[in-house]
Amino acid sequence: MTDALAVERLSVAYRVGGRDRAVLRDVSFRVGRGEAYGLVGESGCGKSTVALTAVRYLPRAGRITAGRVTMDGEDVTALDRDQLLHLRAHTVSMVYQDPGKALNPTLRIGKQVAEIFMLAGASQTQAQERAAEILRRVRISDPKRVMERYAHQLSGGMQQRVAIAMALAKDPALLILDEPTTGLDATVEAEVLDLIVQLRREFGTSILFISHNLAVVAKMCDRVGVLYAGMLVEEGPTAELFNMPRHPYTVALLRCLPRAGERKDHNRLDTIPGTLPAPGAKITGCPFTDRCALADDRCRRELPPLIDLGGRFARCHYHERAASLPRQTPAEVRLPTAHPDAAPVLEINRLNKTFRSGDHALRAVADVSLAIGAGETLGLVGESGSGKTTFARLLLGLLPPDQGGVVRLDAKPLPPLLEARTEDQVKALQIVFQNPDSALNRAHSVRRIIGRALSRLGGLSGDALRTRLLDLIQSVRLSERHLTVKPRQLSGGLKQRVAIARAFAGEPRLVVCDEPTSALDVSVQAAILNLLADLQAERQVSYIFISHDLGVVRYLSDKIAVLYLGRIMELGSSERVFDGPHHPYTEALLSAVPRLEADQPSRIRLVGEIPSASNPPSGCVFHTRCPRKLGAICEEKEPPFVEEEAGHSLRCHIPLAELVKLQGKPL
Repeated sequence: MTDALAVERLSVAYRVGGRDRAVLRDVSFRVGRGEAYGLVGESGCGKSTVALTAVRYLPRAGRITAGRVTMDGEDVTALDRDQLLHLRAHTVSMVYQDPGKALNPTLRIGKQVAEIFMLAGASQTQAQERAAEILRRVRISDPKRVMERYAHQLSGGMQQRVAIAMALAKDPALLILDEPTTGLDATVEAEVLDLIVQLRREFGTSILFISHNLAVVAKMCDRVGVLYAGMLVEEGPTAELFNMPRHPYTVALLRCLPRAGERKDHNRLDTIPGTLPAPGAKITGCPFTDRCALADDRCRRELPPLIDLGGRFARCHYHERAASLPRQTPAEVRLPTAHPDAAPVLEINRLNKTFRSGDHALRAVADVSLAIGAGETLGLVGESGSGKTTFARLLLGLLPPDQGGVVRLDAKPLPPLLEARTEDQVKALQIVFQNPDSALNRAHSVRRIIGRALSRLGGLSGDALRTRLLDLIQSVRLSERHLTVKPRQLSGGLKQRVAIARAFAGEPRLVVCDEPTSALDVSVQAAILNLLADLQAERQVSYIFISHDLGVVRYLSDKIAVLYLGRIMELGSSERVFDGPHHPYTEALLSAVPRLEADQPSRIRLVGEIPSASNPPSGCVFHTRCPRKLGAICEEKEPPFVEEEAGHSLRCHIPLAELVKLQGKPL
């Protein structure tokens, strides 16, 4: 039986500046019938180039310089235009990272999905019926309603389901998934992954799964290939490769991940020093040499072959020593802890925000009260639409809150809007955004970006500004050479360091970190998390850390607030919230997170979408989706927010003792 996909000694180059720059080098792997194969590695390793080459979607500057790709027995590199169109129409489908860009914003969803069936010869009526059926198969409960909507009217998870439905509409032999869950909430990600598993069983579809999320790949794939600098450096069965990696790069990637129980106040995440070789760089020995603590002169001289280790492969001269790779970052740290009697930096009392449109009122933040101490991190978690970003914008003065709520900074009332705040109050509250590309001026150098912040927030000029600028870039692990470059010349991780330096220019008291690592590779993410922890220890700055990656939240946060429809459902120390007993919503969120560890909890599925904040359910707002709903009391009476034990509060009708029994947790 032929493989669904066979990549044989593939090399690809991009023509830049009048010369070819190699991005894939002699890559070979196979995806069998009904198999799921994962490709992992840092950005720039060549993962997406593999996918684009497989369907011959390379940009004009790209070309295959050696090797070939066969799909369903056909040599893709030798197909003419009509044969290639037939292959794309019937054999292979691709789902991209951002479904919003894959869907036509001017066409209703129903028309877009139906077009696929009409191209295959179905009548308009038949195509509409089959479109509704394929949407139902991807767990869209009311497909007729969704078919009448445009893409922008759907949530990210719903858009991704539509994109998967369109990919599966032609019953492909191969489904290529390029970062299909990046940016999705934990619950939506789990639903999408469950859907892919189910459809793989149902259709027998082979899958090429590209991701930088190692835990997702561990859950989804039978075999994994690790790419580095355009080369396959390790390949093998998923469980073996992740449990006993045999290449130093794989070992280093796995060590970058925050594991259960790791905390900023006791451990630093390991990091990978240096950067990837530039595309087109001349590589004589092992491409990982400059970043590997095991490398010697042999590694610099000789490119290791892909060594067969009995059903798995590793491109390393010293593969038997890979597990003994020395750490690159000291593990043990002891940080100063906030004094329990110290006055909080920020106090929030009964904060509300209601958006109004005509007769409709949408309550995005509902009666939130909490306090954040000096040097403390509050983690904000919850699905999209839970009010996390709105809450952060209220604190920053970017949105006016409803009347009645009070926010105090260092025990003094904080004016609700930014323009009414003093210079010191503006300096005290800063933000680091998810996407540094949209936050940094691409036309300015790093020197000008940070220098302007120092001038405006710090009131510095002349020699004092230059001295402080050098000190600041060193504190975020940048060097003086970075000052002359512009953001477009920097990697994602370096751009985020510039954004962090700018946020710290005014010596802030509290920094809002809004998904600052969600788009970063695990190696860069580890470096940024370590940096944030070190800056907090040095300066006793407080953080509000917003993220859908609960492993990252657990590592960095001291306290956790779980939001649902603008309400805090659970608030407590990181250990208590993660270890339980939990609020049923927290329990469902945690069960949805894929783990590398074998002790994955049973998945708790939430029924339906998060309700609209303009028409929230009566009683407990979570009762329409709660797997532990008691009955009428949940539907009719809103539960109070009660401190069940010191520092741990829940909004639930189920008594804490009963939650302990239901969840099997110690009290």
